[in-house]
Amino acid sequence: MKSILFYTVIIYTLTYCPYCTKAKKLLNQKNIPYQEIIVDNYSDKQRLELQAKANGQRTLPQIFINDKHIGGCDALHKLEEEGKLDELVK
Repeated sequence: MKSILFYTVIIYTLTYCPYCTKAKKLLNQKNIPYQEIIVDNYSDKQRLELQAKANGQRTLPQIFINDKHIGGCDALHKLEEEGKLDELVK
C-alpha cells in the first residue's frame, strides 16, 4: 500500500454509507487512485478532528484532493459534471 502522502485523493468513508460507495464508484470508473480511510471505529475525538478538517461538515464521505477539502459525494460529482475533476487530480 502506498503511503497516504502519495495519494492525490483521500476519501473518509463509512462501510455502510451509500454516498461513500457512489463517490468511490466514480473514482474507480475514472481510474483515479485514492486512499480510503474508513472511520467506522473512530472515537468521538477523532470524529471531531475530521469534522474540523472538513470545515465543520459531519456527513460522509469527506473528500480531499491535493490536501484541499472539496466536500462530499455531491461535490465530487459536480466537479465531474463541470469537467473540473480531471484537472484537480493531475
